[in-house]
Amino acid sequence: MKKAWFLFLFFLPSFGGIKLMPHPGGIYHSAFPDFGGPEDRVTCARIREFERLAGKKIVWAFFSNNWLQGIRFPEKSVREISRCGALPFVRLMARSSFNFGPDPVYTLQNIIQGKFDRPLREWARQARKYGGPLLVEFGVEMNGDWFPWSGYWNGAGETTGYGDPHLPDGPERFRDAYRHIIEVFRREGAHNITWFFHANAESFPRTAWNRPGNYYPENDYIDWVGVSVYGPIFPEERQDWESLGFKERFLKAYLELRRVAPRKPLAVLEFGVIEDPRKPSWIRQAFDFIKEFPEIKAISWWHERWENGDGSFSDLRINSSAPALEEYRKQVKSPLFKTAPVFNLPPYFLHPR
Repeated sequence: MKKAWFLFLFFLPSFGGIKLMPHPGGIYHSAFPDFGGPEDRVTCARIREFERLAGKKIVWAFFSNNWLQGIRFPEKSVREISRCGALPFVRLMARSSFNFGPDPVYTLQNIIQGKFDRPLREWARQARKYGGPLLVEFGVEMNGDWFPWSGYWNGAGETTGYGDPHLPDGPERFRDAYRHIIEVFRREGAHNITWFFHANAESFPRTAWNRPGNYYPENDYIDWVGVSVYGPIFPEERQDWESLGFKERFLKAYLELRRVAPRKPLAVLEFGVIEDPRKPSWIRQAFDFIKEFPEIKAISWWHERWENGDGSFSDLRINSSAPALEEYRKQVKSPLFKTAPVFNLPPYFLHPR
């Protein structure tokens, strides 16, 4: 078997690598199963608890690979998720702290210039050594202003500081940084990765230069495109409940993603809403709308409760109330929501060593 693995990995580039394919008959059911505030406290127990609550298994489990102490392959977390029967979905989080604003270390320009190529190469080598399927994204919600890799903090709408003078510098830098990372990984033979592009449904700031399509690395680099679609997630947003429905927010990004990636499978990579008597209705309407779009091939609920700065709490968990849990379980019970991933390769090639 080891010899077979060696020969397979040698010829893997000619097959395009191990890639997660859309299920031909439905939508993958996945989640962020409450891995804590830093999003990296990965345990099988939390996956199992979410699956027990939902009454259904998940295909992948999201977690963050924070670069606070350097760029390192999260082998322990990857293997824990795999051991639990789910696919590891790794979010590459280019930040040296949790402070708001631009990061002093992991700027997009520094990534483009290759200043982190050595640890990125090692990450890629460890991913290849792991051998099993990995789902990876860089720069989640880059069209928002809350993460340091956003276009807002890396040149915004200026056009004279980097690259093509006809393109906004911030999105162009993000595009090129993501391309650079993928190219580094490809050179190291990490062909067991499915790459995701993950935008927010609504851009902040709401300006033309900040459209999600301006960030897209292009189809040769990306396998899936996805979007975060949240309803109210802070107590003060309850007053805007009607304007923060799933449909209203999703449509803001849908046409843009279809424009730049018309043939890529689409995922609702994050969705959720705060606890409220209207939460079951929000869940039902979200699922009803999801079912109307055959392009949507995966969903991931953001299952977390956190404390806000003013002492209030935001509870997005599916079990924030009995009615919310009942509605979620009712929706995912449908056979449309699948729990077994489909790959472009025979299953005997997909087990990590």
